[in-house]
Parts: sequence; structure tokens; C-alpha cells
Amino acid sequence: MTASNAQHMDISAEDRLRADFYNFLGLLLAGPPDQLLLDQMAGLSGDDTDLGQAIQAMARVAKVTKPAAAEREFNALFIGLGRGELLPYASFYLTGFLNEKPLAQLRNDMAVRGITRAKNVFEPEDNIASLMEIMAGMIVGRFGTAAPLDDQKAFWNKHIGPWAAHFYSDLEAAEASVLYASVGTAGRVFMEIEREAFRMTAA
Repeated sequence: MTASNAQHMDISAEDRLRADFYNFLGLLLAGPPDQLLLDQMAGLSGDDTDLGQAIQAMARVAKVTKPAAAEREFNALFIGLGRGELLPYASFYLTGFLNEKPLAQLRNDMAVRGITRAKNVFEPEDNIASLMEIMAGMIVGRFGTAAPLDDQKAFWNKHIGPWAAHFYSDLEAAEASVLYASVGTAGRVFMEIEREAFRMTAA
């Protein structure tokens, strides 16, 4: 995703961590991890929280995963012969079909915010990787000024909240998932944290 007029501003440490984790999930879901990214995953450490435990599990699996195995797993999950085991698109999860109303609504909301699809990306914008990247960009102001919490909440509730946790649960349980089962757990727990945090903010 691209935008002009990105500005430097003070972002809280907590919001930077949120954005970093959204970016991290987006990176893992956009394509199979190379050795550098696997090494970064293996070096992660967590705490006793549910998310910390999920991150530790992800690090353990990454330590014993080779790039070729990660690529085979990614292809089986998301590409496959004709299609992968999972279809990581909002339209599919919300309507049962690709390129439906949720995609049109997302494109409209992206246009309002000055967010455009990168020229080298051909996936529909409502894929999970793009949505994770958009949330990260909104938090840190990559698309102009940092989005206020109520705008983040509105976007999340409309485009991510209704289906992302379901997708991550499916990723946890997918037949082809090994490394990505741990990504699914971390993503699901993170979505639950975000849902609760947004719920607690004033309407």
C-alpha cells in the first residue's frame, strides 16, 4: 500500500508495537518467509500473556523451519493447484464469494483515506496481508497523519473485526499448517486483544 504526504509524528510506544505486529503478520501472510525473516521469528521472545505464549511458540517452530518448507506450506495454504486450502479474503469470508461488496466498500474507504494499492501488487485489496498492512500504516501515519483511535476502530470494525479472527482460527487448524499454525494462533490472540481494546474505547 502506498500514500503520499507521510509525516513524522509522535506515536506512543504501545501504538508502535501494535503497528509492528500488524506489519509482521502482513509480511508473513503476503509471501513465504525467507531465512532472514525465519531468523527474526526465531529470535522473538514472549511473556506469560496469551500473546506472549503464542509468540514463543512461533519462535520455536521458526527455529526448525527451513525456507523451502515454509514456501511449500505457504503454497499449499494459499496458492495450491487452482486454489489453496484457505482463501484469505474478506469478501470470501463474509459472503462466500470473491470480489464482492466487502471489497468495494474497502476500496471506497481506502480512497477516502488516500491509500492506494502498490503497483507491483495484484491481489485484491481485501486479502488479510493487505488489511494488516493498512492497519499498521494507519496507526503510524504512513498514509498522511496517524489515524485517531476512533478512525482506527471504525476501519477495524468494518473491514477486519467481522472475519479476521475466524481466518486465523482456520489457519491454526488447516491441514497444511505447521509454521503457519503458530502464526494463526498469534494472529487470533492479537485480534482478540484489539477487539477488546477497541470495545473499551468510548464510542
